[in-house]
Amino acid sequence: MSTRAPDRRPPDRGFAAELRDAVTLRAFALITGVMLLQFGFILSYIGAFHSPAPHRVPVAVVAPPAVAGQVVARVNALEGAPLKARTSPGAQQARRDILRRDVDAAIIVDPRGGTDTLLVASAAGPALAGTATDVAHRLETAQGRQVRVVDIRPPGPKDGRGLSSFYLVIGWVVGGYLAAAILAVAGGARPANARRTVVRLGALALYAVVSGLGGALIAGPLLGALPGHFFPVWGIGALVVFAAAAATAALQTLFGLIGIGLAILLFVVLGNPSAGGAYPVALLPSFWRSIGGWLPTGAATTAVRNTVYFSGNATAHALWVLAGWALAGAAVALAVSALRPRTTAPAEATASARGG
Repeated sequence: MSTRAPDRRPPDRGFAAELRDAVTLRAFALITGVMLLQFGFILSYIGAFHSPAPHRVPVAVVAPPAVAGQVVARVNALEGAPLKARTSPGAQQARRDILRRDVDAAIIVDPRGGTDTLLVASAAGPALAGTATDVAHRLETAQGRQVRVVDIRPPGPKDGRGLSSFYLVIGWVVGGYLAAAILAVAGGARPANARRTVVRLGALALYAVVSGLGGALIAGPLLGALPGHFFPVWGIGALVVFAAAAATAALQTLFGLIGIGLAILLFVVLGNPSAGGAYPVALLPSFWRSIGGWLPTGAATTAVRNTVYFSGNATAHALWVLAGWALAGAAVALAVSALRPRTTAPAEATASARGG
């Protein structure tokens, strides 16, 4: 007589039960957070770029004293306030002001002829130079005059549209927050104690130095996009990578894995469109204009671009912003780790159990 083996298959639990096991409440919350980040990404990028328009772009006006005030008033009275004009004593001073990043363009009025000159520096952003040119053409045409455009500082021959600084910084920032995120996934978002936070920050600092070096090598000697300023660019790279990494570590220490999403919100969703890369800050809507210079992506883009093309002028604010993110991130991560009650690591717990 044969004996039938017992049926060991699990009972059919139904679709609803399987769904609850496959998509937990925690997974649902995380997916919802991802969707919100996705919508924020779309809103931020389209909101920043869908209708670029100049807003009080600083320009210098060089004209005879008898008419200089009139020209400045006419420029400042343009509808929508696209330019903010001020007088300059001469063409050479106006040129220096552009290269020092005190102004973005200069209008030089020729009292003896019908053609004036517009000085621009498209290395600061071709879109900004093009917008200034369009506004100047409209202004001069209304006065029955013509304008000749002179680009005194164009992007390098291998720096297409002057965007290499922006793309370099994006790579650095992404590397910074991903490195911090990977350490969190591998060792826990919240380090067990302050010593482990110091170790993690030390590892991120070493990563930042190597990452800055690699980016400077690729953008400079390898591709020739940003040549001639290797060591300053390396230093900026190391600083921005550590700033992004330390800030991400601090957010993770405060909020766990949710901190990674907050880092993406700051550095990608808000930071990239406001950085002045694709469109200079003066062409962005007010919200993105106001935050761009205070986020690591915008500060680093300004620092690299002005170092490479404008002899390091107008970089102090950007470097202080990067240093502030780096120091604040490290300080918050250390403080929270030190104040949190000490947790016992799994290895220590196992050893204690065996010893007892």
